[in-house]
Amino acid sequence: MKDTINVGLVGASFMGKAHSHAYLDVNFFFDGLPKAVKKILCDNNEELVKANASKYQWESTLTSYEEMVKRDDIDLVDVCVPGNLHKDVVLAAAKAGKDIICEKPLANNLADAREMLDAVNKAGVKNMVAFCYRRVPAIQLAKKLISEGTIGKINHVRAVYLQDWLMDPNFPLVWRLKKESAGTGSHGDLNAHIVDLARFLVGEFDNVVGMDKTFIKRRPLPTQASGLSAKTDGVAMGDVTVDDATLFLANFKNGAIGSFEGTRFAGGHKNDECIEINGTEGSLKFRFERMNELEYWSMKEDINVQGFRTILVTEATHPYMKAWWPAGHVIGYEHNIVHEVRDMLEAIAADKMPEPSFEDGVKCQEVLEAVEKSIAEKRWVSIDEM
Repeated sequence: MKDTINVGLVGASFMGKAHSHAYLDVNFFFDGLPKAVKKILCDNNEELVKANASKYQWESTLTSYEEMVKRDDIDLVDVCVPGNLHKDVVLAAAKAGKDIICEKPLANNLADAREMLDAVNKAGVKNMVAFCYRRVPAIQLAKKLISEGTIGKINHVRAVYLQDWLMDPNFPLVWRLKKESAGTGSHGDLNAHIVDLARFLVGEFDNVVGMDKTFIKRRPLPTQASGLSAKTDGVAMGDVTVDDATLFLANFKNGAIGSFEGTRFAGGHKNDECIEINGTEGSLKFRFERMNELEYWSMKEDINVQGFRTILVTEATHPYMKAWWPAGHVIGYEHNIVHEVRDMLEAIAADKMPEPSFEDGVKCQEVLEAVEKSIAEKRWVSIDEM
């Protein structure tokens, strides 16, 4: 086993910050892993990358990912740039024989995602898509209970991912609102997460039918933007070319049915990802705004006391939790990224493929694109068509 894994991270904004923190903390809390060395932070914004490299404790900076991936002292490439840039970075990193973590969704379209999967398979490199919510301890417990048959055969899944940060019509036209950079709006950004959770917990999708809406079609151009914040002088305007909300229905191959909704126009919901699964023997419900809790209902309980119970998933018996704090001490969003990095380092050390891999990224993209096709053609679309 290698003692160290030298990391090169592309993207110095929101997700670059989250992943930088994860590399800082992972060896502090988790034992038995190779040491993650924060070698190079890369971003085409030279001023930003230099400022954040110092703040996030990276050894050096570059403005060219092409140069970075060719470096002999880089083992793992972490891709935290907008979706339209994923493919180029991944293809270059795979060609250079580097292991890769890539933010979600894997690409802005299915063709690019499949090309990326083909590249990493041919190169034989480890690859992971950063679906961080799989690594919430409560979701891991839900997976265990479902696998053990605790809630019986799954009939229903309903999932939503609700935000409200774009309701102001004067919020600037950031990259997430432009098709050329984001691919889609709430669909790829938010629905990608709940599609992945549904695949992880319930099974493979069979067919889908969807609808979408863009509520605000023009916005002021930004004068400054970083992460999920931006400024504008309100003078020049531009067209919004992605969805503000996308909803769809789904049939699963195992007979379950589901409903899904992603929107940035749900007033009062800041980052409200919720999935509920109903089986023949019980139900499970998870809500990210209460991420340390899992709700569980059992049909087998006496009718007089039957109801949802709330499980605080902070005991050391739950996945990842023994590395953190005493029982009852909750963890937060950033810890899921640490878990992600932990699993990647462990997979590299054990010479095994981490999960979710680029194959999972492609399967998620198939569902997302099937929904888009359904909306365009106004019909149910089978995943097998994609």
